[in-house]
Amino acid sequence: MSIGGYKIRNQAEVHFLTFTVVEWADVFTRADYCELLIRDLKYCQQYKGLNLHAWCLMSNHLHLLASSATGDLSALVRDFKKVSAKRIVAAIGANQCESRRAWLLRHFRDAAADNTRNSGFQFWIQNNCPQECFAPAFTVQKLNYIHFNPVKSGVVERPEHYRYSSARAYLNRTQTGPIEIAFL
Repeated sequence: MSIGGYKIRNQAEVHFLTFTVVEWADVFTRADYCELLIRDLKYCQQYKGLNLHAWCLMSNHLHLLASSATGDLSALVRDFKKVSAKRIVAAIGANQCESRRAWLLRHFRDAAADNTRNSGFQFWIQNNCPQECFAPAFTVQKLNYIHFNPVKSGVVERPEHYRYSSARAYLNRTQTGPIEIAFL
């Protein structure tokens, strides 16, 4: 952590970011919600200047190594979180087959009620714990942390077997997977 807490100070540099669903609710156990999030990441790549260097979407959080082509990573993160939260909460509300729908929506409403910066629903916690990738060794450490997260969680045996990650792309050094990567 840098002096003064977790903040994106150098807006143009690569950062390790973690976006966590409030109270670690396991939303991304459903492929529909995962695909919505992937679409939002792709949109940010295409229209907002997101350089996505590595990623891994777990059941209740998302890890990224990211930078901004526009030099304003904070605005990009803010916009991504706002749009993705609205779309995912709306998808949960519209999903008649979602057995946890009432519980999840109540959960997100209660989180917003406890936070004056939100109204209606809160999906993501506000702190992203951004860490600037200031040295190659630190960047490699974060890259490995991201890709081995599903292995350490017991979801898969090898990082490249996890669908919602850039591990396979890094293993093959090709654009393999649902999201294009800007390799480091």
